[in-house]
Amino acid sequence: MNDDDKQRDLVARLRAADPAGEIEARAGFADEVIARMTGPEAEPMADTALVADLGTERASRRPRWLPFVAVAASIAIVGAAGYGIGANTGGPMSLADGAAPPITLQSNGGPESSAQGGIEPSVASGAGIDQKMSSLAYPYGSGRNAFSTSGLGTQAGTAQAYAYDPRSASSSEKVTALAAALGIGLPVELRDGSWVAGPQDGSAPSLSVSLDGMLSFYFQNPEVNPWQCEGDQVCEPTGQPPSEDAAIGALRTLLTAAGRDPAAFEFTSQVWEGSPTRTAEAKPVIDGQQLDQGWALELAEDGVVSATGALADVVDLGMYPVVSEQEGFERLSDPRFSAAATTLPLALRDQASTTEEWVAPTEPPATPVAGTSVSWPVNKVEIVSARLGLTSQWQPDGSVLVVPAYAFTDAEGGTWSVLAVEESMLDFRAF
Repeated sequence: MNDDDKQRDLVARLRAADPAGEIEARAGFADEVIARMTGPEAEPMADTALVADLGTERASRRPRWLPFVAVAASIAIVGAAGYGIGANTGGPMSLADGAAPPITLQSNGGPESSAQGGIEPSVASGAGIDQKMSSLAYPYGSGRNAFSTSGLGTQAGTAQAYAYDPRSASSSEKVTALAAALGIGLPVELRDGSWVAGPQDGSAPSLSVSLDGMLSFYFQNPEVNPWQCEGDQVCEPTGQPPSEDAAIGALRTLLTAAGRDPAAFEFTSQVWEGSPTRTAEAKPVIDGQQLDQGWALELAEDGVVSATGALADVVDLGMYPVVSEQEGFERLSDPRFSAAATTLPLALRDQASTTEEWVAPTEPPATPVAGTSVSWPVNKVEIVSARLGLTSQWQPDGSVLVVPAYAFTDAEGGTWSVLAVEESMLDFRAF
């Protein structure tokens, strides 16, 4: 079996072990999510827009991080010692309820993303949808949309922009602190384009920190994974999921060990019915808005199963010119900007959540006759409001900007996103 076959086999086994594979959301859950995302915006949190100054952070690089190497061992959040919550978590663990939701451009998802606008693939292939017909049933994903609006602002302006500073965090001291907090005491090495700690073959706890524009890391611990079995045996996981406070507390502790201030993040947690693990997510907040690049952790009774995040600080790039709401709206129909439908409208969401049994046909469709109209469905979208926020944008060299973007809400509750930066600051050259 070659490496590709092994990889496909691992993915197939992972999908087969998914405890939430056949679980449906409870009644009314989607309505609550839509209401929360499209409701009135809360005031920005006064203490969450904590953004590093590039010069200051680099000047204080070594003194800032050395204490965390020593502290990390005392707040380890894996193994029999527990989750490291309580006094070490740095305050109350409130759920995300103050900042505006993140704005994501589907075509900017980093070097490995193939999405180019439209509905996220996970939505378009949901329960009850024939994937062969999804582009016809859901014109939101096909790009054939007729947008209309009235009353949007016509005043251009400026807005703050930021960037991730990966070089400020790319050091053995910082990665060692993170590894120690995750229970890995082995030396950290820089190998094959990543900082690594622990065996990378899945046999023991391991950490990998990529030398990308956000210094993204991934941790896994097969020793506490309730779905992990020896050989090819099918697991029947047992145990109860940790509490919400435990999962969020573990994530807060991890942020602290990595030198991040949990007060600059907003937290959520969820557990699937029947799952022995609970997940927690932390989204960084800047200017009263969550960013679309966050930290996440999965916790079991025996410790952290997996964790992901970005070690790079966010630094100030100054003010960028932005187009007006009206010009941003016009970009929804401009193929250069590939408008992204990031939330399903109410009608399509309800349709997507309806599971219908497929009935096998008994004969093929009728032969078209002369003069048959060519089906070319166009979705009519009425935009009713606009919100200026921030989105991450990967650059050709792998660096990551955090730049102004508009999130438009349509009359049916769907949201659309598009870049808001004025064309004078856009580089349209292909790469």
